[in-house]
Amino acid sequence: MTDLSAIVAGPDADGLGEELESLDVHVSRIDGAVTGGTLEDAGIDDAALFVLTDMTEATGIAVAKERNPDVRAVAYAAETLPEYAKGQTDLAVDPELLSADVVADELVSGA
Repeated sequence: MTDLSAIVAGPDADGLGEELESLDVHVSRIDGAVTGGTLEDAGIDDAALFVLTDMTEATGIAVAKERNPDVRAVAYAAETLPEYAKGQTDLAVDPELLSADVVADELVSGA
C-alpha cells in the first residue's frame, strides 16, 4: 500500500481520482471553489498530488503550491491551462490524449 495522498479539485468525469484510488492513493476531493480553506480541509499540507480538472479554478494551483511547495500540481482537462498558471504546474494532460489509468500509473510510479 502506498502512503501517497492526492487532492482532486473539480469535476472528475474522466475518473482520474478513481484510478488513483485503485492504486491505493488516498484521494480527497474539492467540488467547489479552490481556496486556502478548502485546500486545508482536503489535506494539502500532506498531499503529494494536487489534480485540477476545472481550469476556471487554476488560481488554486498557486494557492496549493504556497501551502505545500512540494506538492506536484497536475492539470487534467481538455481546456487550456491559463498562462498565469503554467509556471507552477508540474504536468498538464489532455484526457483525450492520455487515459486516466495511464496518467494515474505515471503519477504513482513517479512519486
